Amino acid sequence: MSDRYDFLIIGGGSAGYAAARTAHELGLSVAVVDRASRLGGLCILKGCMPSKSLIESSNRLRAMRRASEFGLRVSELGADTAEIIRRKRRLIGEFAAYRTDQLQSGRFDLIRGAAAFHGPTSVEITPIDGGPARIVEFSAALIATGSVVSIPPVPGLAQADYWTSNDILDAEELPPDMIVLGGGVIALEMACYLEGLGRGVTVIQRSERVLSSADPDVSHALEKALTERENFQLFTGTNLLRVECSEAGKTVFFEQGGQEHSVTASQILVATGRHPDTTSLRVERAGIALSESGRIVCGSDQRSSVSTIFSAGDACGPHDVVHIAIEQGEIAAQNAAIALGRSIGPIREIDDRLKLLGIFSDPQVAMVGLSEAEAAESGIDFASDSYPFDDHGKSMLMGEMHGFVKLIVDTKSGEIVGASAVGPEAVELIHEIVVAMHFHATASQLMKIPHYHPTLSEIWTYPAEELSKYG
Repeated sequence: MSDRYDFLIIGGGSAGYAAARTAHELGLSVAVVDRASRLGGLCILKGCMPSKSLIESSNRLRAMRRASEFGLRVSELGADTAEIIRRKRRLIGEFAAYRTDQLQSGRFDLIRGAAAFHGPTSVEITPIDGGPARIVEFSAALIATGSVVSIPPVPGLAQADYWTSNDILDAEELPPDMIVLGGGVIALEMACYLEGLGRGVTVIQRSERVLSSADPDVSHALEKALTERENFQLFTGTNLLRVECSEAGKTVFFEQGGQEHSVTASQILVATGRHPDTTSLRVERAGIALSESGRIVCGSDQRSSVSTIFSAGDACGPHDVVHIAIEQGEIAAQNAAIALGRSIGPIREIDDRLKLLGIFSDPQVAMVGLSEAEAAESGIDFASDSYPFDDHGKSMLMGEMHGFVKLIVDTKSGEIVGASAVGPEAVELIHEIVVAMHFHATASQLMKIPHYHPTLSEIWTYPAEELSKYG
């Protein structure tokens, strides 16, 4: 292995691999430094893929519990959590093996070790096998180290032997009930996983509503659906006070509306978010600026405060989702090649116009583009319209009638600038609007596209018709 590379990538997850592949295709000499004991990255090993495997099992059991609504009879209903985890491990093993093969394909060097900056053009790498550290130089670099679980400073929590998402994703046995701290994506997906398997769930959220970055109607529709279930409790607008353990279980004390409350369960799941994994990089040696939260400060070209050092994925944000991380990695590699004189063309920049978020709760939630709040902040003259699933033929046939779809348009042009969906297959349905927005379609144009009946996707034509008068 060389002691100098055109492009050095720290982190071999989705963003890092995308950058390595792109840089290699552009003719750069590339090395990927990864300190993990197992290759694959956060999405494959501890995020998107394992969580969706568990959620798929939970959703099927939840559907089976409703069999009588559809004239069906199911006996001996139950779940084998250990087998659910074994299935997850088989799938994740296949995904991780494929990523490992990609990283070890020989197109670039793979260095198994922990990297810390030695200066603005070099890193010190400590091998994971305990060998001697060495200095590796670079002309350009990418920081793609991902994120780690954030733990709130709640008195008594550290002594409670709590779980994080890492624990629940590999738990062969689940307690009968659990308190979930947090109301974001991870918290809600895991809460729905537990609820689907018949566990009692209590979600305690600091903000006034779950999914605090979404429009209120989106949050409230999801809250309504969740709290109608017998074994699901939700507390929002809270302040965590302390945690106490006793023979009865683990008790979380919190303040809500000026009064102290408490909830007791067998276990606590801490899902209050993640923060960038940048603390061990010694970025100050390279002069790289960090935000207060520890994110690498980047421009839309993915360049950090040091012109030859880039970042992608959770390490810089601001949208911690895989498809954006992959695009950021590709942009960083292309811009690095241009900076090094190995490629020509305009500098690429990330385009947030089609920012996309999907949440695999039950019901699902999906959003693309601007929310109403963001449209108002940006000064756009906008209009929105929604249509409920409880008045839509296909969703009624499916017995899935929670939630709605919503379109947001620029009133001057009629162009669709945002959309939200809460309901059945929302994360799949949103992609129709992603395609429409990619081509700058108007609501009038969307309304004219044929939709087969009865389908879930034809629900978009109803708000489109109402908004077709604009533009």
